[in-house]
Amino acid sequence: MIDFVRKHPGGIIICCLGLTLLLMFWFCLPGPLFQTDYSTTVYDRNGQLLGARVSKEGQWRFPPSTKLPDKYITCLIIYEDRYFYRHIGVNPVSVLRALKQNLEAGKIVSGASTITMQTIRMARNKKRNLFQKSIEVIMAARLELTRSKHAILSLYASHAPFGSNVMGIDAASWRYFGHSPADLSWAQAALLAVLPNAPSAMHIKKNRPALLQKRNKLLTKLYQSGKLDEVTWQLALDEPLPDEPFPLPQLAPHVVSNLQIERPGQKHITTIDAALQIKTEHVLNRWHSEFSQNKIQHLAAVVFDVEKSEVAAYCGNVNFETRQVGCQVDIVQAPRSSGSILKPFLYQQMLQEGELLPKTLVPDFPIIAKGFQPQNYNLKYDGAVPASLALSRSLNLPSVNMLKQYGVPKFLEDLRTIGFSTFKFPADHYGLTLILGGGEVSLWETSAAYLRMAQSVVFNNRKQRRKDRFDWGQIPVFTEKEAGQFSAGASWQTLDALIHVNRPEEIDWKSIPSMRKIAWKTGTSYGFRDAWAVGVTPEYVVGVWTGNASGEGRAGLTGTSTSALVMFDIFNLLGHTSWFEMPADVFETAEICKVSGHLAGRHCDEIEKLAVLPAGFKTEACPYHTIVYLCEDERHRVFANCYPADKMVRKHWFVLPPVQEWYYKKRHPNYKTLPPLSQSCAGNQVPVNPMEFIYPNAHNTVHLSKQLDGSVGALALELAHRQSNAVVYWHLNDTYLGSTQYFHQMSVIPKEGSHLITVVDECGNVLSRGIKVKLP
Repeated sequence: MIDFVRKHPGGIIICCLGLTLLLMFWFCLPGPLFQTDYSTTVYDRNGQLLGARVSKEGQWRFPPSTKLPDKYITCLIIYEDRYFYRHIGVNPVSVLRALKQNLEAGKIVSGASTITMQTIRMARNKKRNLFQKSIEVIMAARLELTRSKHAILSLYASHAPFGSNVMGIDAASWRYFGHSPADLSWAQAALLAVLPNAPSAMHIKKNRPALLQKRNKLLTKLYQSGKLDEVTWQLALDEPLPDEPFPLPQLAPHVVSNLQIERPGQKHITTIDAALQIKTEHVLNRWHSEFSQNKIQHLAAVVFDVEKSEVAAYCGNVNFETRQVGCQVDIVQAPRSSGSILKPFLYQQMLQEGELLPKTLVPDFPIIAKGFQPQNYNLKYDGAVPASLALSRSLNLPSVNMLKQYGVPKFLEDLRTIGFSTFKFPADHYGLTLILGGGEVSLWETSAAYLRMAQSVVFNNRKQRRKDRFDWGQIPVFTEKEAGQFSAGASWQTLDALIHVNRPEEIDWKSIPSMRKIAWKTGTSYGFRDAWAVGVTPEYVVGVWTGNASGEGRAGLTGTSTSALVMFDIFNLLGHTSWFEMPADVFETAEICKVSGHLAGRHCDEIEKLAVLPAGFKTEACPYHTIVYLCEDERHRVFANCYPADKMVRKHWFVLPPVQEWYYKKRHPNYKTLPPLSQSCAGNQVPVNPMEFIYPNAHNTVHLSKQLDGSVGALALELAHRQSNAVVYWHLNDTYLGSTQYFHQMSVIPKEGSHLITVVDECGNVLSRGIKVKLP
């Protein structure tokens, strides 16, 4: 070997040089050929452009596409490189011809560049001279070895300049003709084929006659080569040049902007349906025109496809293009006060955990808890109301009492598990206000949670399949933990209760044309700042928010009078919808007390058989029905040791606690209070107190307010007594305040500190409550 090297040193050097040149040739192309930034483009599920944002360089350059229309390919090859499919990046015939023409002219009149060479030149972006031309020849040959002809065409078409800041066929097609390249006519394809030849000299707004002549010359070549028939040729010649660049579509602009921030410079295929998106935006704009008269400036909506687990429409706000204050805020993702929109999830979880049955009576009377004094929307109270009716009427006090029973920490953890990420604080921070808007949620996560509820019934907790063709808009499949939060039976019972949502005091529902079966819930935040509505069917979930992005409240801004109207209008766009089938093999039959809604107790007279979840058998049997013994005329209660046993009348009696009874009998005229105890049995009375404080509540700290004249406001005490005509005597500490009959209310201005309120009725029943008073 050593002797061979000594005898042939020149050959070795030549081999090394050849190997070096070969390696340089092979590695002369950069990894990605084009080192450039692209526009962010967003498309609907069918490839319709929703919107785009310029690249970092300020150019409309869409991400490279591998799909080119045949018309454009035909025009480009005939105009730029007739032998494209025959050469290896360089056309020797064209080089010799160009050399001859340039020598005869004494200047460069022909470049002989192939499409491959032009692709290399655009990628390198170097000055044009003989040396750079030589490098382009080498790199073009190298490109041909590793890329298909179609791939090279795609690279060229995606990066060719088309005048101004428009680069690439996709951007040019949308900017100059307002549609995708797939819909190009022959005249449009020919125009795009000739534009990159001299984009700075000829443009749709510059030197138009020369551009038209150039385009028509190419069309004539196509006709002469048999690519066009005579009629198509004539029609193409008559087609005018575009006058002005078209504005790009502006559908779902908040989605486009979000993707521009999160994943810029990419092509995004979403699950959005452009046709539905257009109609939904039209509905929002129409309602915005009406709401804005009340200075309600912003609207947002989202539509989920239940079966596909996909976003079908997404309207982050209205008037994005106007640049008005707040219109660029994507309300769909923004945390806002929840109002009552979370109530169905508490109801569903309590059914699932066996802490409630659908018709179980829950308390509905005023309370104060740690300074929190919730009220029902209409300022009326039922005393006790079936849980399902409390949900459909969106009563606040029953929901607060249900949350108190269920536990704030437990419910907060449930909300986090089903997808709410906006609750950043511990349970003590929210307290019982959590169920009435004390926390913030987004329209996106709220609607997605209702989607989960619907899917648990539709799929009966089976995991849905998802497709991989979309990169935005699909809701992830259930995790095992999330699936456990939505049993099909509890979800079905919740949705069934939400069919009956109705607030006649707020709106005449005859004004809503949609009669389809929809489970729906509204919510209104404190101060009329946020109005919510979410509707659910087996096919769709529609969520709507109305308000001001600034948080400004407006009188009349309620979920029912604003967002619900928009929601029903959107449902009218969606065509026919069905209703949820009752899940099979989920429920069991139970005997239910028809009056209390509890499991039937041994003293319940009216019993009905209803479907309940197995967990429902853990609930308490009816606690309100009891046995009472009456005298012969049934006007007084008696006992066996104070009245003849053979004359006693035995009765089953429905008895509510005093405060609940006080409100309940106002709404239910058929409710019968317990008869008074017979005088002959007064000393044998069972120790059941007929009195109960309505206000203040147990262990309450009372904050007295300051009046307009600067004086301290009075503390209003209120009591419920089973016997409406009973006389009650009031005491504050050791001071006698006075007596009441029929209406048991007493006003007092106590000093700051701890006090004991004591009441005594004429029968000697005593009730006391300690309070702590704080002055303003």
